[in-house]
Amino acid sequence: MSSVNLTSLGANQLKNATSGEMVEVGSLWREQTVILFFLRRFGCQVCRWMAAEVSKLEKDLKANGIALIGIGPEELGVKEFKDGGFFKGDIYIDEKKQCYKDLGFKRYNAVNVVPAAMGKKVREIASKASAEGIQGNFSGDLLQSGGLLIVAKGGEKVLLHFVQKTPADNASLEDITKALGISANVQPGEKPQCNEDVCTR
Repeated sequence: MSSVNLTSLGANQLKNATSGEMVEVGSLWREQTVILFFLRRFGCQVCRWMAAEVSKLEKDLKANGIALIGIGPEELGVKEFKDGGFFKGDIYIDEKKQCYKDLGFKRYNAVNVVPAAMGKKVREIASKASAEGIQGNFSGDLLQSGGLLIVAKGGEKVLLHFVQKTPADNASLEDITKALGISANVQPGEKPQCNEDVCTR
């Protein structure tokens, strides 16, 4: 199902954004099932909206002993991200971006990042984020993509490996709860409908 090598991935080091402590990725799933939410960058408006979306599951995750962890590729913007309250889980930094590489989260280049970032789906989510009062900035690494990984307790297996194909792609709340085998009483955010010029809620 997934080609993720949990042994090598688990040996990677992450920095706790609050304490500064370095931890092995594998320690995050040693005692509990974990959702690892990989942001493109902390200042990204669309990423902040996605973080708020997945955070809707927090109560149901806690009730089922499942951890929600956010991971960013750099420290830049993490304080503003935390202060904004976009994400309801612990936050770590993958300073070497090794997890991003191991999980196949691609990097854009100067040529293909602009069309990707200006695509219709990105504009739709940015419009929805703005409507919900979520703003962003263009600070930091604009070329990194992200995704999501769910690992069963003890590293037994990968339950979901989601890789962004465009900056607007995200694993749905339904896909996440289905992979975890739990039910959740949450309403996913409705993405606005757009034509090429106008977005409406």
